[in-house]
Parts: sequence; C-alpha cells; structure tokens
Amino acid sequence: MTQQVGDYVLQRLREWGVRQVFGYPGDGINGLIAAFGRADEGPAFVQARHEEMAAFEATGYAKFSGEVGVCAATSGPGAIHLLNGLYDAKLDHVPVVAIVGQTARSAMGGSYQQEVDLQSLFKDVASEYLVEVNVASQLPNALDRAFRIARARRAPTAVIVPSDLQEEPYRPPEHAFKQVPSSPPQVMHPTVVPARSEIERAAAVLNAGSKVAILIGQGARDAADLVVEVADLTGAGVAKALLGKDVLADDLPFVTGSIGLLGTRPSYEMMRDCDTLLMIGSSFPYTQFLPDLDQARAVQIDIDGAMIGMRYPAEVTLIGDAKATLTELIPLLVGKSDGAWRETIEANVRRWWDTVERQSMLEARPVNPMRVVWELSRCIPENAIVTADSGSSTNWYARCLRFHGRMRGSLSGTLATMGPGVPYAIGAKFAHPDRPAVALVGDGAMQMNGLAELLTIARYRDRWSDPRLVICVFHNNDLNQVTWELRAMGGAPKFEESQSLPDISYADVARGFGVPSIAVDHPDQLADAWQQAFAADGPMLLDVRCDPEVPPIPPHATWDQMESTAAAVLHGDPDAWHLMVQGAKTKAQEFVTAVRH
Repeated sequence: MTQQVGDYVLQRLREWGVRQVFGYPGDGINGLIAAFGRADEGPAFVQARHEEMAAFEATGYAKFSGEVGVCAATSGPGAIHLLNGLYDAKLDHVPVVAIVGQTARSAMGGSYQQEVDLQSLFKDVASEYLVEVNVASQLPNALDRAFRIARARRAPTAVIVPSDLQEEPYRPPEHAFKQVPSSPPQVMHPTVVPARSEIERAAAVLNAGSKVAILIGQGARDAADLVVEVADLTGAGVAKALLGKDVLADDLPFVTGSIGLLGTRPSYEMMRDCDTLLMIGSSFPYTQFLPDLDQARAVQIDIDGAMIGMRYPAEVTLIGDAKATLTELIPLLVGKSDGAWRETIEANVRRWWDTVERQSMLEARPVNPMRVVWELSRCIPENAIVTADSGSSTNWYARCLRFHGRMRGSLSGTLATMGPGVPYAIGAKFAHPDRPAVALVGDGAMQMNGLAELLTIARYRDRWSDPRLVICVFHNNDLNQVTWELRAMGGAPKFEESQSLPDISYADVARGFGVPSIAVDHPDQLADAWQQAFAADGPMLLDVRCDPEVPPIPPHATWDQMESTAAAVLHGDPDAWHLMVQGAKTKAQEFVTAVRH
C-alpha cells in the first residue's frame, strides 16, 4: 500500500521520539487525523478542548520533559487559536513544533473558506523557522529542520501542510537538482564553553567581591549543584527569577527566593546591599530590582549571546552552557574567609520565612490565600510538579511555596498570560506520568479555560501511572491581580464591572465533569483537604474560598506607598475598610518578625 503524506509525517515524528501530539481536529488536517487512526497511537493524538490549550499542553510538556513539544491544528481558526500558547513558548524559550493545516493548494488565493495567510500569521511567533510544504519531497527536510531549530534555538517552529497534500502519495527527495535531502533524526547536545581568558576575568571579579549576590534563572537548571558550590566559595546568597524557582530548593539557608514584584524581602535586601553580581541563565527584566547601575561589578553567564548584556551592565559576559562554564570557573575561585555577608543573608532568610508563616496564619474572610500555599508546602510530595497561572495566586506561588527534593515548577514567566496553569499540568502529566502534579489557578483563569480542560483530565487520567493531579482554585470572585494593579499603580479603586466574576461552585462543576472535589471555606479545613488530595487515587479539585483583600505586598513596599493605595481605595472601593485593615496586618508582620529576631 502506498504511504500517504500524513502517514509519513507521523513516521518522522516517531523517528524523532515523539510520543504524543496535543491538538484538535478539523478538515484542514483530515489527512493527518486519518493517519493517526492508522498509527495505533504511535504517536498518540491527545485531544484538548481548544487549540490554545493544545499549544499550552505542548509547552508544558516541553518545559517538564526537556523534549520538543508538538501540537497540531487545522487551517484558519484552528491555526489562529494556537498563537497564544506558541507565543508563551517563544517568550519562555521553549522548543515546540506546530503542525498546521492549510486550504487545499488548488483553492489558495481564491478567498476560500478558512483560508488565512498563515505565512504572515506565524512569521513572528515562528520566526526561527516557518515553512509551507507544497510537494511531498520537501517533508523530510522541513520536519527535521523544524525539530532541530526548535531544539537549538529553544523556540517554537511551524510546518504548514495543505490539506490536499496530506492525502497524496509520499515521494522522498531525489538525488537531483533542486531536491533537498535530510539526515536521519538525531538529538544533539552541544556544549559551549567561553574562552579561558574570559573565564579568568570573571573569576577575578568574583574573587575581588566581598558581598556577592547570585541570580539564577531556568538556564541554570542543569548546573544546580555547581551553583551551590559557587555560592559556598564566594559566600553568596542565591536569588531566583520566577522561571528558575525550581532550580534550587528553598530549604538551603542561603537561597533568598524569588526576586522582583513577586519576590521576597531577602532577595530585595541582598541586591540592595551587594557589591558583586553573578547572573546565571536568566534574563530577568526588572532592572529596578537589581543593584544600582554603578553599585556592583557584574558577571553574566548565558547560552544565548542575543540575550546577554541586556539587563545589567556586566563587566564580563560569558556566552556558554552554565554547567560547562561553572565547571571551568570553580577551580579559579578563592573561598571567602569572612563569613559575615553570608551570615546576614541566612539571618534575613530565616526572618523572611518566619514572616511568611505569620502572614499566612492571619485571619481573613474566609480563607487567607497565603495559607493555601503555606499548607501545601507542608505536605507536598518531594517529586511533585507544580504549575501556576497568572494572577494574584502567582504571588503566593512565588513567595510562599517552599520547593524541596526533586520538585519542579513553572508558569508563563515572560508572556504572563492567563490560562496555562491547568494545561501545563496536563502536559506535565504526559511528561512524567509517574509523578503527582498540582495546578495553582485563580478563578478568573479557571473560568477563562481551566474548566473545560477538566474534561481532558478526566479523559486521560488512566494513561498516567500516578493519576494524581490536583487543581487548586483560589476562589475570590475577583480578577484580583488587576484589581491590585489598579489600586497600587493607577491610584484607582476597584471597578466592579470589569473586576467582579460570576460566582459558581467549581467543586460542583468538577464533579459534573467526573473529577472529585473538595470545597473549602475555613482555614482549618486546608491541611486535611491537601492531605486528602495527595492520598487520592486520581485527580482532585480544591475549591477554596479566599479573601480578595489580602494584599500581594512587594518586598520594597513602604508604609507611605501603602498609605497612598489606601487613600485611592477610600475614594470608592467597595470594601475599603477591610482592605486597609488586612493590608496593615500583613505589613505589620514584617516588623513583628524583625523585633523577634
């Protein structure tokens, strides 16, 4: 039987080691869907509820597996729906390959149904590699380049295959003029190391510093043990950009936690007081949370030369793999004899976690959202994978969740889009079916698209050897992060028409979709709810009624700034007095802890 183009596409995906493709069907990929039907789940087609969710699931899979994620969509509307998830992959430097259908070649240019100029549509999001395949002999090279470039550039790529071509016989490229062959699929892991002279310059800067601070991002993940060794030699503390939160455990006494608006006070204080900065695998964009521009000598390590030297005026920039570069750097470092700087950092870290506990235990109406994550930290398995959505719940993930053991975690770090929390967790379960997953999601994101993906969870739970997937909904009936941004940045009270959400029972909806649930409306129920979720033999949703007026106070916030926010909300905020009291109580815990220490 003659092999069709759709069958060859799946054959090549198998050769690249692809185990599943996240997607949604449509007539623009009918030939591909028919091939899936003949492929006996090699690879499997995982049906999301929406193409955007398929792209998020592919991105989540790629983040947690280290492999290329693959998604597929039909022409026109399906392709358009992919964009947000692919932009998330682009901005967070994640390898994803999108396979997209297109109107039949005979109809192109005729304003045919669902005809969209996909070349123009995808030229930015898939700027590293975008190709439309118009003859079968293009396919090996096109698919292989999409995978190789996605890996090499850590970026999304796209292959467009017109619908009629998918059903034609596959013909390989010939040994002829204007034919382009391809090498067999293979995974390469090149190691890039900076010149020895530059590494020596970096060592000199770090050895000269007396108050060294380290900032790590996701690019330091494979070098975690070496980062610890560098921190010990230099007497440094280590702050973590949000995408690097899972690189080092939070039970290390010198790890100061997240940095930035969602960061911790010890990270803020370390950057404020350091004289030397070492950045490893991070493009953290908020310069105001780094040392003053003339304060610190800086060294930056990054694999991508295009991303280096753009956040802080680094004296030495090392373009190279973090693990290989630190391996060469460590023998040149001289251990610090004065431990006062490290002692200060560790004392600040101890005080911070004491503050977080006190803030988490404050009474609220009805549940303090900080306590939701604090209680999670006390019982989460050491091999769990945590995904967070974008919203006020992201603050509690960033500040309150203590990573330990082999825990992994991620979120939409750069695009900061709403909606990836649940599909990321689904992608994580396909990447590691033997590990429990937790998604921390605000009710706005849950209403936006998380509810529908509960059906996807119920459908595929039997494919996971450890079927535990816990969806925790921070239920406050408010688009809370934007509400706080209106207050703190815009000096405006909450605008009910845009900010208030319809009130529904997420627990009831989950049960209707086949996912067991627990409704929580008192803080004393939290610990037991988390324990039940992790003891369950399948997915579980926690519907936690949270107080929307617990403020996500940045580490640099002063009493004057809080007074300005209070003045704004008093001019029309619907629950101004409770907001002010809750904010004052939360901020006061920093001072109570300082006195105790």
